[in-house]
Amino acid sequence: MKKSIGLVAHDDKKELLAQWCANHREKLAEFDLYATGTTGAHIVEETELSITLLKSGPLGGDAQLGAMIVENKLDGLIFFIDALTAMPHDVDVKALIRLATLYDVPFACNRSTANAVLGLF
Repeated sequence: MKKSIGLVAHDDKKELLAQWCANHREKLAEFDLYATGTTGAHIVEETELSITLLKSGPLGGDAQLGAMIVENKLDGLIFFIDALTAMPHDVDVKALIRLATLYDVPFACNRSTANAVLGLF
C-alpha cells in the first residue's frame, strides 16, 4: 500500500513548498498526496504531481488533514509555517499540529525537517 503525505503551507510559504516539492518530485510521486486547496494548486502548477485537493485551510482543509491523521490515513505531514505572521485560523493550525503529535505522525514545518521526514519513507 502506498504511503500518504499531507501538504500545506501558510500564504507566504506556499511558493517555498511548491519549490521544495519540485526538487523532490520523483520521490513525492511515489506517495498518495493530499493538500489544502490553495497550497495544492500551487504545487500542481509547479510540479504537475497528482494531488488530492482538500478545502482551503481556513475553510476546513486543516481539519480534513486532521481527520485523516485520526483515521490513520496520513503517514506524514509537511506544513511550511510562517512563524512571523499571526493567522486568523491559528486554532485550526494548532489542532492539526496537536493531532500530528498525539498520533505520532512525522511532521515537518520547514525545508530541513521536510527533508528528514521524506527520508523516513
